[in-house]
Amino acid sequence: MPINITMPALSPTMEEGTLAKWHVKEGDTVSSGDVIAEIETDKATMEVEAVDEGTIGKILVTEGSENVKVNAVIAVLLEEGESASDISDAAPAPKAEDSKSEAKKEIPAAEGTSADEPKAPSSSADAKPAPEPLPAPKADGKRVFASPLARRLAKDAGIDLAALSGSGPKGRVVKADIEKAKKDGVSSKPGASPAAGASMPSGMGKNQVLAMYEEGTYDIVPNDGMRKTVAARLTESKQTVPHFYLTLDCNIDALMKAREEINAAAPKSKEGKPAYKLSVNDFVMKAWAAALQQVPQANATWAGDSILYHHRSDVAVAVAVPGGLFTPVVKSCDTKSLRQISEEVKDLATRARNKKLAPHEYQGGASSVSNLGMYGIKHFGAVINPPHGTILAVGAGEERVYADKGQVKTGSFMTVTLSCDHRAVDGALGAELLAAFKKLIETPVMMLA
Repeated sequence: MPINITMPALSPTMEEGTLAKWHVKEGDTVSSGDVIAEIETDKATMEVEAVDEGTIGKILVTEGSENVKVNAVIAVLLEEGESASDISDAAPAPKAEDSKSEAKKEIPAAEGTSADEPKAPSSSADAKPAPEPLPAPKADGKRVFASPLARRLAKDAGIDLAALSGSGPKGRVVKADIEKAKKDGVSSKPGASPAAGASMPSGMGKNQVLAMYEEGTYDIVPNDGMRKTVAARLTESKQTVPHFYLTLDCNIDALMKAREEINAAAPKSKEGKPAYKLSVNDFVMKAWAAALQQVPQANATWAGDSILYHHRSDVAVAVAVPGGLFTPVVKSCDTKSLRQISEEVKDLATRARNKKLAPHEYQGGASSVSNLGMYGIKHFGAVINPPHGTILAVGAGEERVYADKGQVKTGSFMTVTLSCDHRAVDGALGAELLAAFKKLIETPVMMLA
């Protein structure tokens, strides 16, 4: 019988994606392993391969379709001897956005909820109604009834459920109410930060923001999936992660000399091009990974009722891309040579800018490095990327005058700031980690020991 081709889950947390491009058309013959489509998630474009051989009998989701749910049927594959008339046996593709079917949609088990809406009661006498989730209290002491999905969306957007009138059964607040509130603008939760709404400043709706500016004096660019994800994750980070910051200066004279000597010794091709060229950031990555090994209690992430202490130094590096940010992870960074780190970071950065990273390449890790030195930034405090426990912000190297045993000298210095999640890394522990990094970066030969 016909084989359904479904929207794949490209990561454990993926719920929907955009069908960016079809590489086949109806009537084409495909074999196992052939690339048939490209799927866009919030941060990556991935190729989808055929797992069976046959003929593309019908394409059910067109190119450019957004919000296509995971496991939705996107096409039907016909096996040998089958024709288009057999496709009636294949399951139809559900619509990406259908508010009437919200009652039947399930939230992934990882979310800890079951469904956005209660199922309609059965005509059977012994059918039991779906249990109501525990409602949130209103200011007047009454309860607010809302679906689990609505609660999660309201929390992410900083919307006070008590300020909404639900359109669901018995006044229940549903997803459509949250989307309407985000569009029209509602008050934020009491005590929420001014940036509680991930998509709008100060919890203001789009119409409220537009009303503040003269028409024709601005361009409106809708937020894409990446921008929405970055906004939501960093808003969550600043709202839920208790940050504290530690700053110190590192003398990089020895580092700059070692870098110059290593790059000068690089073998050259017939065209005179060196086989590699190390950057200051390569030394930073290596030193940070080694420091995490020297202070293993700081190589930690907060996991709710527990703390994870990691064996490896999996260090993410912040890569700016048009419209957003990627944090690809260099696995076991402490065990790799400076040249290996350099080549891997360059490869990851290139594919990040082309949105060609696989999800496992930018997920995980326990710490990050964010370097804005190349932009002339002296120092800054970076926002932790959950679930990481720390992030190291690196400023520009510059020549400074300093005192050394009563003598005035000049040297190259770099300011670094460590952001810590106080739930997993305390102040003294963060200071110990940063001191270990300083020692390594100021004595680069120690990285090779």
